[in-house]
Amino acid sequence: MRKQFRGVSTGLLFGLALSGTALAQGQTAFGPGEQARYRVHYLGMTAGTAQVTVGAPMKQWGKEVWPIVAVAKTDSVAGVWPIKDKFVSYWDFGAQRVLGSDMHEDENNRRRRVRVKLSEDGRSAHVVKQKEGETPREYDHELAEGTLDVAGATFALRNRALEVGKEYSYPVFTGSKSFQMKAKVESKETLSTRLGKQEVYRMRVYTEFSGNLASKRDMVVWMTADARHLPVRIEADLALGSLVAELTGYEQGKVIAPAPAVASGNGT
Repeated sequence: MRKQFRGVSTGLLFGLALSGTALAQGQTAFGPGEQARYRVHYLGMTAGTAQVTVGAPMKQWGKEVWPIVAVAKTDSVAGVWPIKDKFVSYWDFGAQRVLGSDMHEDENNRRRRVRVKLSEDGRSAHVVKQKEGETPREYDHELAEGTLDVAGATFALRNRALEVGKEYSYPVFTGSKSFQMKAKVESKETLSTRLGKQEVYRMRVYTEFSGNLASKRDMVVWMTADARHLPVRIEADLALGSLVAELTGYEQGKVIAPAPAVASGNGT
């Protein structure tokens, strides 16, 4: 089970990231100070937690960004390696795009870092991967127009005007590969959650992750039907096992109206 569990926290971080690039008009669904906390279940048992926070504005690569910080860690339970992974996506609020990301993995005291920096035009990415004590490896990848990383993508989707029966499809880059991620809104329903009953959209999400994160079936995500479009439950059947994340706590961030932006044309 220890070997199977490696990658669960990374899977959760990716699971919280769905798809989307174009923004709805008006205020954003999220802003600095927002924080969502999740309880993670793996193979039917409580295995850890995840926390997603929109940080205070900061400078990255010469631009002002909002850091979207996702941290996942395991509980101290028998048969589970100690894991604490951190993923930071740098969201350029003014341009409504992702500039890049940093992934810090700490699994069974084995550490690895992955940095992704997108070019000014967003058509390519420079990737640096380094295991602790080893020489960094560097790669360059060509990207489709409008490509986002997995964390920035879920926040962009939250700003969409979701409709039952509609499908959203966008290019996503994981740091290793690119693919079209698709999300279809199947229904609107009422879901009992740790925070009470919520009106939600049920969405089926198609991904092309590989290895332990490969899906045996489409991921299912429930997002609140209010203006926040907050993910409250995620179910995934991955190669490494079944994974469920449930929202357990939430704090609203500062809501800001974005400046007009040119549509990327990737939404359908």
